[in-house]
Amino acid sequence: MSTHAPGGCLCGQVRYRITGAPLATSLCHCRSCRRAAGAPAVAWVVVRRDELVFDHGSPTVFRSSPEVERTFCPRCGTPLTYRRDDSSGSIDVQTATLDAPDAFPPTREIWLEHRISWMVTNDQLAQYPRSSREQPAVAPAGD
Repeated sequence: MSTHAPGGCLCGQVRYRITGAPLATSLCHCRSCRRAAGAPAVAWVVVRRDELVFDHGSPTVFRSSPEVERTFCPRCGTPLTYRRDDSSGSIDVQTATLDAPDAFPPTREIWLEHRISWMVTNDQLAQYPRSSREQPAVAPAGD
């Protein structure tokens, strides 16, 4: 399935589009994502790196750890992407920055061991204590 999903930052200086189907959709509870976004959890759409096209403006790159690169709008600060050096073929895009985020609901929750205690989990999603590269602790309800 191919898609055309536009998105961008709060002020409109940076605009992008996703040109292919998502590889995955996640809701991340890790400390790093929470702090970078200032949110209790962050939703991500994972796409092939060559299927994310910046049409207007260029995001600023921030290396949040030795192996992780995040981007954000240089004017308004909206966080936009996440990329690990060992996953050079893919990039994560913050779902909430898409013009139509409802089209990309998460299918899994990751890094639940970092979850803020008052954040409610969704038992309809696969749940992982850490990375989704591991086995889920809880399979989605109904499986």
